[in-house]
Amino acid sequence: MKSTHHSHRAGKPRAVRSVAAVVAASAMLLTGCGSGESGPPTLTWYINPDDGGQDVLAQQCSDASGGKYKIQTSLLPRDASSQREQLARRLAAGDTSMDIMSLDPPFVPELAEPGFLAKPPADVASATTKDTLEGPLQGATWNGELVAVPFWANTQLLWYRESAAKAAGLDMSKPVTWDQVIKAAKSQDKYLGVQGVRGEAMSVWVNSLVESAGGQIVADGQNGQDAKITLDSEAGKKAADVIGTIGREGLGGPGLATQDENASMIQFQGDKGSFMVNWPFIYSATKASVKEGSVDQSVLDDIKWTTWPRVDANTEAHPPLGGINLGVGANSQHQDLAWDAVQCIVSPEHQSQYFATNGNPPSSAKAFDDPEVKKAYPMADIIRKSLDAAKPRAQTPYYNEISTAIQQHWTPPADVTEDTPRETTEFIKEVLKGDALL
Repeated sequence: MKSTHHSHRAGKPRAVRSVAAVVAASAMLLTGCGSGESGPPTLTWYINPDDGGQDVLAQQCSDASGGKYKIQTSLLPRDASSQREQLARRLAAGDTSMDIMSLDPPFVPELAEPGFLAKPPADVASATTKDTLEGPLQGATWNGELVAVPFWANTQLLWYRESAAKAAGLDMSKPVTWDQVIKAAKSQDKYLGVQGVRGEAMSVWVNSLVESAGGQIVADGQNGQDAKITLDSEAGKKAADVIGTIGREGLGGPGLATQDENASMIQFQGDKGSFMVNWPFIYSATKASVKEGSVDQSVLDDIKWTTWPRVDANTEAHPPLGGINLGVGANSQHQDLAWDAVQCIVSPEHQSQYFATNGNPPSSAKAFDDPEVKKAYPMADIIRKSLDAAKPRAQTPYYNEISTAIQQHWTPPADVTEDTPRETTEFIKEVLKGDALL
């Protein structure tokens, strides 16, 4: 979400478990369901890989139900596109075990549009979103209706080396622009940390630049194949200028064309690090590297953070939105119990716990007030502020096609020109009409 990261859910690197193991586990669950088991119903929660936090929540909420149900988890593949594929196939087949699902925000419209997701009851919707931050709330909404419940959320910050910002004479207590950080990195012959890899990270970057410049990639995603693709705009050209400049001038470092979130973090920790846009996992990962001796304590002491860079000095930036929403399958045989479990899982207390133990930020404003959260993540207030300003990636059932087209046309960054937004727009239109293949 990381996108991050893994998906642009983005969080931190996870242990990989084989897709074969996931499929086998899922098959066992399917055969176990409806086998005349006695005792409370078992709810299956399809989870994205993490450090074990969702298993802990499943046990806690099973215990809290007082014997009404028990929740068992079923692990989805590591990367977001494989998760999307597995969930979509199961839902399309009418799988009745789809009780609770961890859903990446960009794929919510695709699953909601054909009616695969049960609509949250009004009381559940109001109870679970009364203090949800604006970005995550938008990411759980389709066609003006809440179709899933925000669980954890994620966003990018602008990380900087305090020494580099001081040397450049930048006042980091005020918002800075992309132009300023580009000039600051250039003036000191240092690298600007961005993700130039041909992958979801590029779609994330392009979308946030366009949104920060006052534009959108898709204007009316609910119209499906007939949606207006609005990337060929002044905002699109500004996005292309930022990415193309960083690419052509070598500011992203020698490995920019293959650089993902982890690679840009490692570069940022080095002698030529200056500024970097990246997800909050950066902080805990750098602390862990200091502990194991691969990064010096002085580097950690030099790392600070602020909100994502602005495209225009007077307009608030709209950083990326990552995270996970919880959906309930339309064919689940235990929908009422599933919504009860969802309310337990996403309680502010559980969101705080999940952040403090697994590093995934809450979607609830209240969850940020937990003292344990502030202790573990001194940048928690900046994350909360950023999540309120974050914008989802293009909301459309055809997100996968649009994202893939962007990845193909905006990489490598050095090849991005003012023509790229127009060329991408024309290509997306052809793909949506079925006149071109990805």
